[in-house]
Amino acid sequence: MADLRTELCGVTLKNPVMTASGTFGSGMEYSEFIDLNRLGAVVTKGVADKPWPGNPTPRVAEVPSGMLNAIGLQNPGIDTFLERDLPFLQQYDTKVIVNVCGHSEEEYLNVVDRLRDQPVDLLEINISCPNVREGGIAFGTDPNGVEHITSLIKDHAKQPVIMKLSPNVTSIAEIARAAEAGGADALSLINTITGMKIDVERQKFLLANKTGGMSGPAVHPVAVRMVYETAQAVSIPIIGMGGNTTWQDAVEMLLAGATAVSVGTANFMDPAASLKMIDGINDYLDRHGIEKVSDIIGKVHS
Repeated sequence: MADLRTELCGVTLKNPVMTASGTFGSGMEYSEFIDLNRLGAVVTKGVADKPWPGNPTPRVAEVPSGMLNAIGLQNPGIDTFLERDLPFLQQYDTKVIVNVCGHSEEEYLNVVDRLRDQPVDLLEINISCPNVREGGIAFGTDPNGVEHITSLIKDHAKQPVIMKLSPNVTSIAEIARAAEAGGADALSLINTITGMKIDVERQKFLLANKTGGMSGPAVHPVAVRMVYETAQAVSIPIIGMGGNTTWQDAVEMLLAGATAVSVGTANFMDPAASLKMIDGINDYLDRHGIEKVSDIIGKVHS
């Protein structure tokens, strides 16, 4: 059996497969179907400094080879997370990555401060959130803004910081370099791609929010390209996500330069998708006579 362990910001994961924020809750529902102990890490749904109700319904729509969602980062807030979700996750032998969201710098920092002394391994910062002080423009679309918010969070965080990047930018490499300059310990990408779906018979938007984030197999080639471009631009680790559905998808991400991968929309189709991916990566390495998963990271580089 191959050695699937991977190192992420000084934290050793038993394998490179984790869940993607917003698709797995905090693992409670999925624990009825799969063994959370087998995962490299559980990445929680976004946690804000207070409860967020999310967007009005309808807020999910199926599209060819994927889905659109406009959930709006609905979550019960940091108090409930600390009282209910984190103690649940501590029962399992897996790493815990908390996804942090906010509408302002203060909201991000409030959550980061609350998590400083908690049993949390890493923080993933969702900078696709709308910055209310800048007219709703996402934190992650301007390089100067990315470097600034990253630097602020690093000043407050005790755990290593992963900045989650939006694909809805002109140059993902420029954004990645800005996050690295701000002190990011790692990057995760891609978040969802902005899309829209119209019901032609009703002549109305399918989502109450009009637009939503597209995820699923259709975005995977875009994600692989962005992971590759980012790996050429920065020297910090990358978590590759975006349409990862099969073990082949995960291996693609690793070959492109990702140190680990996240499984998102595939969880909705098959709760065991992440475990099948772990087994598939192991079989692939054995079949190719490769001893360690780290040996294939970034192997495709020319």
